[in-house]
Amino acid sequence: MTRKSTINRIVMLLLPLYGIWPGRSMILIIRVFWVITIAFIEFCHYLYFSTHLNIQNFFNLVDCLCSFLAHAKVLIKLVAFWVNQRKLVETLTLIMDDWSDCAKSDIGMRVTMHKAKLSDRITNAILILHTMSIFVYCLGVIIADADVTDQTIELPFVNKLTLPFNINIQNTYRLILIAEFVHMIFSNWLLGIVNAILLTLVLHMGGQVEILQSWLSQLVPKKIGNKEESIVTSTNKIIRKHNKIIQFSENIEILYTYIALLLFASNTILMCSIAFLIVTAIGTPDATEQILKSILFFWTTNLEAFIFCYAGEYLSNKSRAIEFATYNCPWYNLKPKDIRILLFIILRSQKELTLTAGKIMDLSLKSFSSIMNASGSYLSVMLAMQ
Repeated sequence: MTRKSTINRIVMLLLPLYGIWPGRSMILIIRVFWVITIAFIEFCHYLYFSTHLNIQNFFNLVDCLCSFLAHAKVLIKLVAFWVNQRKLVETLTLIMDDWSDCAKSDIGMRVTMHKAKLSDRITNAILILHTMSIFVYCLGVIIADADVTDQTIELPFVNKLTLPFNINIQNTYRLILIAEFVHMIFSNWLLGIVNAILLTLVLHMGGQVEILQSWLSQLVPKKIGNKEESIVTSTNKIIRKHNKIIQFSENIEILYTYIALLLFASNTILMCSIAFLIVTAIGTPDATEQILKSILFFWTTNLEAFIFCYAGEYLSNKSRAIEFATYNCPWYNLKPKDIRILLFIILRSQKELTLTAGKIMDLSLKSFSSIMNASGSYLSVMLAMQ
């Protein structure tokens, strides 16, 4: 079967489970399910926080905060994609159009297929990492299977929760643990899928920029029989491709700008909080369990921040590459009236394609370093408060 999209097939299969894919049955029911379940979990986090609010439980309160922010991120990403679903469909349509155009060119198909295979490997790696992090995070509590008849202990859950009802039956407790585990698996997959889609989109756009660079490098009049091909035909194709790349970049910005803004704040708190859990666990009796539980969670959070910042850096670099490719093309072989057309491409390329956090600041690798510095500073404050 001929491939027609850069998006990984696993991602395409999972999207309807989150109410993101249009035209599917029960989409409203799925969305209501996610809103209600996440709202209930956040309410249980609030109950835990309000009933355990003292300095002796500082470690558990930080753990509760991490879980609270993680579930909040799930809801933020869901709502952002639900609201901008039309833009997502438009973007996927542009990808399919690009694949149709690339089928007419060996260079285009080779570049696009390379980006698709690279995005597949990245997507699979992200989903495996997120799955492993949940297994490691949940395994200890599920295996322990605490006795509900023991009144001397507080029943442990996968997350730091206080349920608004009592549990007196062992099977009920086990069922709640399993439900928590399954919900966390699908929630974590969503976090990974949204990040993987971002990387897939920017890689696809990067491939289209490389195709455009190839066209610019070959921008010379060609002989067709006894007639010379008009340069207008070639420049018209280049300008259309450039406009499509700009539109594609703007769609990425619309889909992810407010997600990036909220993640910029939440991931800074999450990274310093998880690092606090890891550092303070050293030397305690259950240090190995606590560190293993938190270390993959810490990696996935760092990876998410890096993905968004790298995507912004990648977009900016590819935008500048168009300007350089236009300047380096064989314009000196063209007529003066044809050279003027290239000036418009250079002028438009000077307005960089970027990914912003809420249209406030551009995301780049410099932004990632600032997140890490801020997290380190907050970690120092939290360790001093302990």
